[in-house]
This record gives sequence, C-alpha cells and structure tokens, in this order.
Amino acid sequence: MDADELKERTKKFALAIIRLASSIPRNPEADIIRHQMVRSGTSVGANYRAACRARSRPEFVSKIGIVEEEADETAYWLELLTESGLAKPAQTAGLLKEAHELIAIFSASRRTAKSQSTGQPNRKLTIGNRQ
Repeated sequence: MDADELKERTKKFALAIIRLASSIPRNPEADIIRHQMVRSGTSVGANYRAACRARSRPEFVSKIGIVEEEADETAYWLELLTESGLAKPAQTAGLLKEAHELIAIFSASRRTAKSQSTGQPNRKLTIGNRQ
C-alpha cells in the first residue's frame, strides 16, 4: 500500500467514525465519548498526512508515532462505546478491526523508519527494550 492509498484509507476511516458518531444517543456521557472518538479518529488521517510531509526521518518517526497513538486511542473509544452499551457491537466491529489494522501498519512503519535511521535491526518493542 502506497502513501496515497493510505491517505485515502485513513480518510475513509475518519468519515466512518463521523457517521458512527452521528448515530450515538445524545446524553452527557455519550457526548464526551463521541467528542473524543471523533477527535482521535479524524486525527489519524490528518497526522498521517503531516508525517508524509516530514522533513527528515527522525521527524517522520515522531509524527508516525502520533498517528499510531491516535489510532490506538480511537480503538479505546470504540471499545468503550460498545462495553458501555452506547453502541451495539455490530456498529463498532468493522471500525475496531480497521483501527487495529491501522495500528499494525503504523507501528510497523515506525519501527522500520526508526531502524533505518539508527542502523539498528527492525525489532519489536518489549518491556526493557524500548527503541
């Protein structure tokens, strides 16, 4: 998948998050979750675009880390929506799957870019082995 395809994929993700947000009931608790989910879900694509314009590999690594964090945060809000009963699992399952796929893509991208900039082998992060 090239950068343009990933930009389009993250935009579709943001639009699907917005559509889901409009279907959530209106109450104070749901409003907080809705706001946070829309903020993080739309931030994935916006920050990915910013990462694509990075001026250096270290800047790219930093920005792609933010993208990864925003995708993970969105997964959290989707889980919270379902587990709180504010949304049905059928409403969030596809988006949650996409969030996890995006997390995997951006995590791998960050690790690869970081290993290329430091000359270190591409290895997964583990406790006590932070890159």
